[in-house]
Amino acid sequence: MLIRSGVFRGVNPNSSLISAAVILLFVFLVLAFPTGSAAWIDSARTFVTFFFNWWYVALSGVFLVFLILVAVSKYGALRLGAPDDRPKYSYFTWFAMLYAAGQGIGIIFWSIAEPVFHYSGGTPFAEGAANQAAADMALQVTFFHWGLNAWAIYCIVALALCLVSYRLKKPLGIRYTLYPLFGDRVEGPLGVAIDVIAVFATIFGIATSLGLGVTQINAGLNHIWQVPISEAVQLVLIAAITAVALCSVLSGLDRGIKWLSQVNMWLTIVLLMFFFAWGPTQYLIVSLFEATVAYAANLITFTLYVESVPTEATRWSDMWQGWWTTFYWGWWISWAPFVGVFVARVSRGRTVREFILGVVGVSSLLSFVWIVAYGGTALWAELVGPGGVSDAVSANVSMALFATFEAMDVGAIGVVAGVLGTILVTTYFVTSSDSGTLVVATILSEGNEHPMYRHRVIWGSLEGIVAAVLLVAGGSAALSTLQTAAIIAALPFSLIMVLMAVAIIRCLSMEHLAEESERPRDAA
Repeated sequence: MLIRSGVFRGVNPNSSLISAAVILLFVFLVLAFPTGSAAWIDSARTFVTFFFNWWYVALSGVFLVFLILVAVSKYGALRLGAPDDRPKYSYFTWFAMLYAAGQGIGIIFWSIAEPVFHYSGGTPFAEGAANQAAADMALQVTFFHWGLNAWAIYCIVALALCLVSYRLKKPLGIRYTLYPLFGDRVEGPLGVAIDVIAVFATIFGIATSLGLGVTQINAGLNHIWQVPISEAVQLVLIAAITAVALCSVLSGLDRGIKWLSQVNMWLTIVLLMFFFAWGPTQYLIVSLFEATVAYAANLITFTLYVESVPTEATRWSDMWQGWWTTFYWGWWISWAPFVGVFVARVSRGRTVREFILGVVGVSSLLSFVWIVAYGGTALWAELVGPGGVSDAVSANVSMALFATFEAMDVGAIGVVAGVLGTILVTTYFVTSSDSGTLVVATILSEGNEHPMYRHRVIWGSLEGIVAAVLLVAGGSAALSTLQTAAIIAALPFSLIMVLMAVAIIRCLSMEHLAEESERPRDAA
């Protein structure tokens, strides 16, 4: 129940207090016992990888098949809203906003680093490493981790929210996604539990991305202006950019967040054009076509692959999927409440089929173009160019983008591209933070699309604090610590997502029958 006066005015006090208590307790324990907490976090990742790897793998595949069936079914024509509702945003703005929310910093960080790691270290799907076959498979596996399966995870939450909000007229809150199953019980303790789990997953999922982003911004500043790469610099960057993000979130969805999303998209287009124009153009075009076709052909193989735990394994790092697939699916699931609420907010008026094709299909294609432009250029540098990217990534993964610019050897244009790349990371950092803040405040206000400013400030600040604490606690293994936080937070929310899929079917069935009954019957 929302409070209408006092400190907690505008939010559910139970959800807010429990969420804040859990997160602050985590922060306290990490600061008070840094060595012990780092060991515990690593052990938790090992536990999830060993015992729930199959669960994450199965969910991503099931969700994708589920959404394909919904899109091609009779339910695909249902509109997310009243029959005469039409989308508020153009396709360009819509794609810009959902892509900035759904991929953001992560794909800038990993679009070069991941294929280079697969190229030099190999994958379970190809023999050998550091050859053309390894490069081809590296792109396909990266497509898999950033493509249809990933966006299907986001789409489940977003579609459930759209249906209950725009069809059943319920608030845009995570708890109400299960309204078709539990009715008004979602307004009691069950709803509080759902909100707390969603907030926990969102805060740690976003903190992971903020940590990745700030290390890459630091790398960019070091590359351009020799700013030292240090924990102190990164903490200052987190504080500064969190402050900018708070200004953006206070301006609202249709001002700061919308404008920054459009800036992101234009900068993305400019850098993609840079890679295709000044990079190995023919190689990139051919790679995009061949890798996309091969990815489609191997999608079932990738989706069904579950790595057995080696008998000698003692940590998550002893498994290939521990490094990659388990982390990615956990990260996507932890981001799903945030992306789901945000995408639902900007998608009213679209049909179910259009929504699924846009969120899952078009977004995946854009990711493929991005990965080939960035990662393909790096692979070309390793195969036939001057090389050096693999060594740079092994030394410091945050330097992947800037090592690729150097390998292209295009002089002043490369320096300009490095500056634009750093700006792009920064703007994605801000949009991830401000969008996440707005979503957390929306969840805790039980779906209010315009939560009070005080709650935006509180939760936006807490996001920055968690990201900073995880960076400090992780020390030399900060990246692993950030990844682990996302994987752990995702586990309880994954159970809620299964229930969401069931709720989607029930809601679609009810709404389709309602529309059929309202249509005038032809005269006999």
